Amino acid sequence: MPDASELKITPPFGYDEVALLRRTDRVRLPDTNAPAFCRSLNAIALSVGEFAVASRDYPIVFASADGVSGFSPVIVLGLADGQNLFVDDQGQWAADAYLPAFVRRYPFCISRIFTDGKPQTERVICVARSHVDPSGDTLYDADGVSTPQWASYEKLLSEFEKDLDFTAAMCERLAKLGLFSSFKFQIKQGDGTGLTLEGMYRINEARLAALTADQIKALVSEGLLGRVYTHLQSIENFTRLYSRAIARVATAATGTPNA
Repeated sequence: MPDASELKITPPFGYDEVALLRRTDRVRLPDTNAPAFCRSLNAIALSVGEFAVASRDYPIVFASADGVSGFSPVIVLGLADGQNLFVDDQGQWAADAYLPAFVRRYPFCISRIFTDGKPQTERVICVARSHVDPSGDTLYDADGVSTPQWASYEKLLSEFEKDLDFTAAMCERLAKLGLFSSFKFQIKQGDGTGLTLEGMYRINEARLAALTADQIKALVSEGLLGRVYTHLQSIENFTRLYSRAIARVATAATGTPNA
């Protein structure tokens, strides 16, 4: 691996500056299950392995910068910019909802590295620099063995990274089949007012139905078709998300803490 001074590490979305994790580092682990960076996000990245459990609580949609490539799944957390309806006033994630792996892994992550502007094959474990603290927790015992807490993080990081690779391959496969289409969520009130949430993509059911038998069979054998239908079914959760938003407004009006 190149010298650390030559590396450029790209932090994941929402992280500030990250640094290579060293065995000697002490890390201040979060005292809440909702890191500050995600409290004002209305969507957050999801891996395909989380589809089944996440679909119970959230709409699963896809994001893309150009609507042609680079699709990635996200769960929708709010109906306005900067709104996360699953984090309360005390910064706690709703206990009755699934906590995404993207959140659970913080302040750690696995990052790709670049040398002289070129991406390398190696990946490194990093930590949010703000959480490296001499008074923090040690990650290894005197014999160099991972502490139980750090071993749990290591397992999560490894499994999540592998799942993200599979997720990227799935999205590329579905994009090549031309299955993504843009859509918007819209609610109209009785007085004519309402809200519209745009900039999202979903699997187009008509295009899915038009695939050949061989293409459908391939999606089944690759374990993708079930994930597609999980995503489609989760769209119904927009109604529940709207109900949560209404409840948030109601509790704010009465001055009671929101959940």
